[in-house]
This record gives sequence, structure tokens and C-alpha cells, in this order.
Amino acid sequence: MKCVILQPSYIPWRGYFHQMQKADLFVFYDDVQYDSRGWRNRNRILTPNGSSWITIPIDRNRFKSHKSLINEVYISWEKRWNEAHLRQIENYYSKAPFYSNYRDLLDEIYSMRMEKLADFTIETTILLARELGIGDTRFIRSSEFNLEGSKTDRLLMLLKQVGATHYISGPSAKAYMDEEKFDEAGITFEYMNYDYPEYPQLYSTFDPQVTTLDLLFMVGPDAGRYIWNT
Repeated sequence: MKCVILQPSYIPWRGYFHQMQKADLFVFYDDVQYDSRGWRNRNRILTPNGSSWITIPIDRNRFKSHKSLINEVYISWEKRWNEAHLRQIENYYSKAPFYSNYRDLLDEIYSMRMEKLADFTIETTILLARELGIGDTRFIRSSEFNLEGSKTDRLLMLLKQVGATHYISGPSAKAYMDEEKFDEAGITFEYMNYDYPEYPQLYSTFDPQVTTLDLLFMVGPDAGRYIWNT
């Protein structure tokens, strides 16, 4: 059984969904430390002046600083950030060829009013996965299990509990992966190769690292050809 374990992210880029498409089981790694400078609550969209961040504000009154786990982080609703994000996306993408195809999806995403960040990002990521045609992958959260240890040991404990036989990882994991422990556990693994073709974008300088919404707006149902080549 092929398994992927990734932290929840806000409207992720296409490499995230490629791992999801390759997996039988996708685990949202939601009970590890929250990284305020990562992709948990923000992503990039394209504008005429280049890529620009859109960020979900965090409720700092309920934030435990460096001790906070991803699934303990709350969204701040003091301002209507969801409406602001929707307006920004509409402003910069309304002329994209397939924008109108996904307008209902955008309305569904930005009408959600969840308290916790992980609940919102997980739910919206699954919605995007279905739009991309990922229909067979199962989804669970790591917080559903009792896990101990750090990095490789913790991953292996989770993989064993879900019955995984093959682990699919991003290439950055090479820096800390203890490959011998995977061999001892009888779990094979592979590293992703994010070598994707360019696709048409609205503005002049191509940026491969923006949200997958950009790809959907530009190529619509042909998006898979620019991710897993089908």
C-alpha cells in the first residue's frame, strides 16, 4: 500500500497533488509543530507584478508560539480575509480561460468559516483534489494515531500503524531520512521528482511554485497533463 504523509497546506502547488495522486493513502501530518514561515496558512498567486502572497491570519490570542501543533492553530476572523482572498483571486484571474469553470468551487471554499486552520486547509485541499480527478486516494490525519519519536522514527511508526508497504516522499527529506530503518521495517520508499512542464500563465514571467488554482484556471480539465502527464 502506497502512502504519502504531508503537512496540511493552504491551496497547495501541483507537486503536493502529484504525491496525493500516486498514493493509496494520504496522511495529513497535522500533529507536528506549526511553522509560521511555511505554507500552512499561505500561498502565492500571480499578479501583473509577479507572484504575491495571500495569507490566512492566525488568532494570536490562542497561539502557543513555538509549542503549537498545526491542529492547535486557530484562524482569526477579526477581518473578512476570506472575502479579500476571493476578491484578489477574481481580480487577477477573471480573464483566465477556465476561471468561470471554478467559480462555484471558489465560492464553496471561501464561504467556509472554520475555527481551526487545519480543518479549513484539509477540507479545501480535498475539494481541489477531487477537481483534479483524484478519486481513489483515501485521506486520514496523523492526529488519529498515538505517535512517538521524531522524524524517521515517528514516520515509521505511523506507516506501520496504517499498514503501508511503500512510502512516497518529497526530495527535501533526503536530508534527514534514515534509509536503513526503512529497510529494517520492510518498507520501500521513493523520492519525488518535481520536473514539471511549463504551462501558459496570464503574466510574463513563469512561476512554477504558485497555487494549483493557477493551473486549473489556465488549463482546466487538462491540468493532469501538467502534473502526472495524463
